[in-house]
Amino acid sequence: MIKGIAHTAFVTGNMDKSLQFYCEDLGLEHAFQIKNDKDEPWIEYIKVAPRQYIELFYGGSGVYEPQKQEIGPHHFCLLVDSVDDVAERLKSRGLHLDTEPKRGVGQNRQCWVRDPDGNRIEFLEPDEDSPHNR
Repeated sequence: MIKGIAHTAFVTGNMDKSLQFYCEDLGLEHAFQIKNDKDEPWIEYIKVAPRQYIELFYGGSGVYEPQKQEIGPHHFCLLVDSVDDVAERLKSRGLHLDTEPKRGVGQNRQCWVRDPDGNRIEFLEPDEDSPHNR
């Protein structure tokens, strides 16, 4: 019945910074835009994989700072071929890694960063024997 995850959605405080981060810094593709009933930009879609998107809504305000063990969104994870390559790309673009590449408790390689609005992103390179590869 369920085929996969279609998108994850975030309200952003600065769309230009978010589009730069997701498209230029991470190298993802801007797929399309949805306008509201006043013909104004409402949502930007960033393609992660076929039929999988990050949905960015305009109009956010305030500062998002997730609290440790708070109920609700914690992070999202992007599957990558090489955590080391991702880390080098991010650092070369002047971004700070929250966690440098390492092997996590689940034995997969990972590194972490935050987007311009503070959303935590994990980059995961599954180990050959990882349950993620089964």
